Amino acid sequence: MKKEEPIFSKSTQRDCLQLIEMAILEDINATDLASGVDCTTAAIVPGSAHATAAFVSRSDGIICGVEVVKLALQHWAPNVELTVNIDDGERVDAGQTIGVMSGLAHDILTMERTCLNFMCRLSGISSLTHQFVDRISETSACVLDTRKTTPGWRRLEKYAVACGGGENHRMGLYDAIMIKDNHLAFFRTQVREEDEVIPIAIRNAKSWIDAHANVLPNGEATVLQLEVDTLEQLRVALKTDCDIVLLDNMSSEQLREAVEIRNQISPEIMLEASGGVNLDTIVKIAKTGVERISVGAVTHSATNFDIGLDWEMAK
Repeated sequence: MKKEEPIFSKSTQRDCLQLIEMAILEDINATDLASGVDCTTAAIVPGSAHATAAFVSRSDGIICGVEVVKLALQHWAPNVELTVNIDDGERVDAGQTIGVMSGLAHDILTMERTCLNFMCRLSGISSLTHQFVDRISETSACVLDTRKTTPGWRRLEKYAVACGGGENHRMGLYDAIMIKDNHLAFFRTQVREEDEVIPIAIRNAKSWIDAHANVLPNGEATVLQLEVDTLEQLRVALKTDCDIVLLDNMSSEQLREAVEIRNQISPEIMLEASGGVNLDTIVKIAKTGVERISVGAVTHSATNFDIGLDWEMAK
């Protein structure tokens, strides 16, 4: 099945515009170029001068952030035209031109760092995600992100994960139910018998979804997921109506056994591995038979991708 192209959604664009505005405010103490001050550019660059400058990759990887640059220029530097050579989600080699800006030199210089900051950060995420995805390409497992994202950047960073070939977990607390260990720790104070904690929690969650389907983003299809850290808990969970069971910090041997147990009891429930996932361990995890592997590192540990702006005066 062909993987769907990443979507630069309206919600992501809205978040992006707010972040760009804050970035520009930090740089020139204003939310528009006309009223802000770029001391260096104002001092030595004539306001009427035109130029061209190219975004050039210094590394091999997957690009993300071109759509952000488009938005930035459209809203804050409309006199600058962007010609795109490499789209978001496409591979780039070191030395390859991603896109070229042409227009007022003053605006290009003032917008340069803001554009590069977004593109370098997001391309770092998409490139790291692609490394994880590529490692397990021969298996049936998929790579998912988590909520371990930079505050305010979540939609953008999850967009970058999609550009790298990964899949998005829930966007936030509002679009799926995920009963974690701390939820169960509290819920134990509400239930008399330990063996009823998980079944009652799942029944309550399922009833809540049904009662609030009309206001939930995914309605009755809202995902109900449960985190477990023992095989005993897994056996109990597999006899409930949950959609996905997250296997937290289990060894490869435990994950393999979990898959066998699942196949015997409830083969329709998906299993997700989480914890201790890195580029060295992900292949072994994927080969256990789990369908999903969530990797917080794709967002919280990605390093900036190296992109430069090579300048030349327009002819």
